[in-house]
Amino acid sequence: MSATIRKIVTFVEETHTEMGKPVSPPTRRAAAVAVIENPFAGRYVEDLSDLIAIGEELGGLLTERAVAALGIEGSAAQSYGKAALVGENGELEHAAALLHPKMGTPVRKVLGKGAALIPSSKRRGGLGAELDIPLGHKDAAFVRSHFDGMQVSINDAPRANEIVVAVAVTDSGRPLPRVGGLKVEEIKGEDGLR
Repeated sequence: MSATIRKIVTFVEETHTEMGKPVSPPTRRAAAVAVIENPFAGRYVEDLSDLIAIGEELGGLLTERAVAALGIEGSAAQSYGKAALVGENGELEHAAALLHPKMGTPVRKVLGKGAALIPSSKRRGGLGAELDIPLGHKDAAFVRSHFDGMQVSINDAPRANEIVVAVAVTDSGRPLPRVGGLKVEEIKGEDGLR
């Protein structure tokens, strides 16, 4: 791998009750997060292809870790999302290079599908900054029960010359969804919308 990884952290969140009501089965989401060296920290670089390649490598690695944390097959994942947090010596375009041109293909390969756009976010921050990973159904963007997010933070990252990169997956939608919209059992999964 061309990324210089300082650490990988995996988060698993399992909700059993919501507002005093049981959630059965519990909703589960997992995020795998890599803290990597930013090869372009502190300088402007026109060609970001090194970060694009790192994004492709991390897409598969982090998705595999998140799926394993849930203990499911990739095809059983329902939602996904990705995000990056750039340390102070980087720029938002570094996060965009990691997340957009090539990360999606290996994520979808691990999950066996993924017709919908992978929701993403990027921001700049320092040690312990919170990173919100937006989530949406992997095959149909109009499934409102899966409009969600997962928040993660790592107490010692990102350092000024680092980037925190995350991929999140779920085995379900939000706990106790009730705002209507397309249901999971109605998904066609052909156009990424329905």
